Formats: sequence, structure tokens, C-alpha cells
Amino acid sequence: MRRLASASSLENQRKEAGWTIAQRVARLHNSVFEGPLTTKWVHSHMQTILTTAFLLTLSNIFMTFAWYAHLKDMGHKPWIIAVLASWGIAFFEYLIQVPANRIGFTQMDLGQLKILQEAITLTVFIPFALFYMKQPLRLDFLWAGLCICGAVYFIFRGNISPAG
Repeated sequence: MRRLASASSLENQRKEAGWTIAQRVARLHNSVFEGPLTTKWVHSHMQTILTTAFLLTLSNIFMTFAWYAHLKDMGHKPWIIAVLASWGIAFFEYLIQVPANRIGFTQMDLGQLKILQEAITLTVFIPFALFYMKQPLRLDFLWAGLCICGAVYFIFRGNISPAG
């Protein structure tokens, strides 16, 4: 009987060794909490968040150029030309941003989407300010980044759960 138990235990160890982290988290969740946190749900949820973040990053690149590039490149032109150029750039931003928010809203609430977008905006803006606009690196960028990290923590803590 003891030999049978140890063989069964060894088989379970071999089985668990091949599990992904998502499977282990789902197993732990199902054994401790109620709710259908399955490997499929974790993978789907993370894929949605990563897709949303990727698309929001692309849209923020367009947005940052639409909002600020005219300050460097069009300072000598009439403001209406800068407006039209910015609108043209913003059009492409919206072509990416609207689908990103629709995808993200399937797994995140409005506040989470907004804070994610703000965190992405800062990560896009700092390199833009440093490399494109040739602005000096300031300690305020670090403090702003830490504040955004705090916002991300507070908006996402404990609020990720399976839909339904």
C-alpha cells in the first residue's frame, strides 16, 4: 500500500513538473478560493491585457507626436497648419486607440483602462521628451513615474476576476 502511494505521489510530481506557471496559479486559486480561475481564463485575460497595452502604446506614440511635435517642427508656421497636421496624426491614433479600448474593456473596467493608458503615456512621453524634443532628464520624471506606479497598483489590486 505504501509503495502504491509513493508511486502515485511520484506520478503527481512528474505531472506537476510540466505545468506552466499559469496552471499552478489556477490550481492554487481553485484549491484556496472559490471561482473558476482556469488556465484558459488566465491565458485569455493576460492576452487581452497585453494586446490592449501594445495597441495603446502604438496609439500613444501617435498621440504624443500629434500633441507636441508641432512645438519643435512647426513653430514658424501658422497655428492652423499645426492644428491640421496634428489632426492628421491623431486620426491614426484613434484608429488604434478605439479598438484597444474596446478590447481592453472586455476584461478591465473604465478606471483600469484609464490608469493603464496614463502609465503607457508616461513611458512613451519620457523618451519622446528626451530624444525627440531634446529636453533634459529631470528627477520629476522619476517622481511622476512612481505616482503612476502607485495608481496602477491601487486600480488593479484585487480587481482582476473572471467575467461572469
